[in-house]
Amino acid sequence: MIRPSYFAAVLLTCATALPVLSYCAVEMYFVPDPVPEHVLPDGRQFLAGPPDRQSAAFQDDLRVFHATRALKDSPRWRLARLDADHSDTALARDFSCAAGFRIDLAETPHLVRFLRRSRHAIRRRVTEEKHLWHRTRPFVGNDLPVCVGKNTDLDGHASYPSGHATAGFTMALLLADLLPDQREAIMTRGHVFGESRLVCGVHWKSDVEAGFRNGMMFMQALKTDPALKGDLEMARQELAQARLRGLRPDPEECALEADAALHPVIPWQ
Repeated sequence: MIRPSYFAAVLLTCATALPVLSYCAVEMYFVPDPVPEHVLPDGRQFLAGPPDRQSAAFQDDLRVFHATRALKDSPRWRLARLDADHSDTALARDFSCAAGFRIDLAETPHLVRFLRRSRHAIRRRVTEEKHLWHRTRPFVGNDLPVCVGKNTDLDGHASYPSGHATAGFTMALLLADLLPDQREAIMTRGHVFGESRLVCGVHWKSDVEAGFRNGMMFMQALKTDPALKGDLEMARQELAQARLRGLRPDPEECALEADAALHPVIPWQ
């Protein structure tokens, strides 16, 4: 049974850490046995923090932000708009091409359970990081285009680290572990997903790199948590069965992802 007090915690996280509040409202009621926050390492200890505005790293942030404005209305821009949704359903779609088959969450209940059990701890950690550094978004104070609507909620939601990059890279590492023969394609997609925040214009390069670091550290902890071992093993079996069914992902979206992988914004190895 889910404790009533946990609902309040999820509401607080949604209000402080996510611009897509409707997604929180829909999915907050289905969180079984959430992973305690202390299971995950504290990013305020392992992240370097945003670069100083006088540093070469910040100049690189500026360069990437201005260079990617030229991608407005391109196919890469369209993919960035699709990647702006990081709900479980959207992430399953986003990684289906890399997996080689359509990941249907209705057929993978233990994968869903793993994602929902870990979600609260990840969001709380990211919120702590954002509150510490409270970095301004790159589009604030200028009229340059972004791929999503500018609004007060997004303006006020701190930039460092990227919560989307954290979620996408965590998902990439999870699926790469469950589908090891597709690891290269899945990890490339995780990188492209994070880069979409740069193309979109809502994050600095160093925000996204910090999100990648978050994902690596968080997933390492989650994979070794004994409480999640059963979900992981069952999710592996569910994905194997889904692969046998052979449902194909959207070919148009696969083409967008493949082209983005060939033209990285940040060098990826």
